Amino acid sequence: MSTSTTSDAFVLDDTTLDLLFREARTANTWTDEPVSVEQVREVFELIKLGPTAANSQPVRLLLVEQGPGRDRLIPHMSGSNSAKTAAAPLVAVVAADTDFHERLPEHFPHSPGARDWFKDDASRERNAIYNAALQTAYFIIGLRAAGLAAGPQSGFDKDGVDAEFFAGTTWKSQLVVNIGHPGENAWFDRLPRISADDAIRVV
Repeated sequence: MSTSTTSDAFVLDDTTLDLLFREARTANTWTDEPVSVEQVREVFELIKLGPTAANSQPVRLLLVEQGPGRDRLIPHMSGSNSAKTAAAPLVAVVAADTDFHERLPEHFPHSPGARDWFKDDASRERNAIYNAALQTAYFIIGLRAAGLAAGPQSGFDKDGVDAEFFAGTTWKSQLVVNIGHPGENAWFDRLPRISADDAIRVV
């Protein structure tokens, strides 16, 4: 585990910060320990509380268990991602619902006209993709908080996945996240991260 000492900037202890950030990696191999749909549902109930613009909440999850559904997904994965997705105990196809605005009267009730803010299809899709990306980050952190590892992958045929699983819907696939417990040699070494000095400006 990390030997870092928590600074006064954090209210979480080192063990928690290690779990969520310092020691966490994208997993590439998996044990046979199962992951249940109910576990992921509980993670979702937590991460749905993260903020999105106008409380839009466009993220949608298709959970793909081992079996016929997985057999349909694997051919759409690119290169070595196919084997990783085939081996994972559970896989989430993360999608953005481009008609999220239809739920705004329920989700943003104090602004009765909020649905009309998103009449333009292209603008609405951009908002859906952006806010679903925010929620995807919350989802990955939530999986880590549950003691699970995540293997997010963008290398797949989005059009193929959409045709395979989301035809006739307003869901558009964004990311495939393998979920499980890390197996042997699950991670690559941590790659360099940009420094605060390089990433932050103050005016």
